[in-house]
Amino acid sequence: MTQPATVLVAEDDRTLAETLAYNLQKEGYSATIVRTGLEAIIASRSQHPDLILLDLMLPEIDGFDVCRTVRAESAVPIIILTARDAEVDRVLGLELGADDYVVKPFSLRELLARVRANLRRVELSSSGNSHPESLTFGELEVRPGPRTVVRGSEQIYLLPREFDLLLYLMRNRGIVLSRNQLLEKVWGEDYVGETRTVDVHVRRLRAKLETDPSDPQLIQTVHGVGYAFGAGARNNHDA
Repeated sequence: MTQPATVLVAEDDRTLAETLAYNLQKEGYSATIVRTGLEAIIASRSQHPDLILLDLMLPEIDGFDVCRTVRAESAVPIIILTARDAEVDRVLGLELGADDYVVKPFSLRELLARVRANLRRVELSSSGNSHPESLTFGELEVRPGPRTVVRGSEQIYLLPREFDLLLYLMRNRGIVLSRNQLLEKVWGEDYVGETRTVDVHVRRLRAKLETDPSDPQLIQTVHGVGYAFGAGARNNHDA
């Protein structure tokens, strides 16, 4: 029998945490609650959850530092739960390696859809690839099978969503793709977040792949439309 996916709920509001755990269990998931940042880090290391719901305002160690620590050790999907509606907080969470975020108050239906979408992406990534051949661009080589990226003799570590985005851009080399298209193809049709998420992930890819991120040669910005990989880009659909 297939084991249910495990979700770590890191939330110090007891009522909210128990509500989240109850609804996750109703959906067939296994849920564990922790209420401090330190407990979240310990549970991530010992329990190896399939997904983490992470409140930013945790005691002892805040959610930003938890995200930074967990991401340095694991590729587990992280969905940030935040009462902060400031864009800078959402962007910082994504910059630290979170995969997604929801702003409180949120609907349980929306949150569960995010959980399903992130778990489905991991499942699809680990179930094999219908395009196993490597893609190259200059010294850059992307290997879909083992999900590795190499530049010359250097292996570059990418987070799962970063890898998926790079792979999709490279497979559509020279085509301008809108942010909405990238959200649909890389994050999935169920994703209901903002297109700003794409910008953050592109910026992270540039920081890891480009010789000079301020003058990108690999991932081009097409103002008013979206992004394209490589030179000689042509429009596909406008944003």
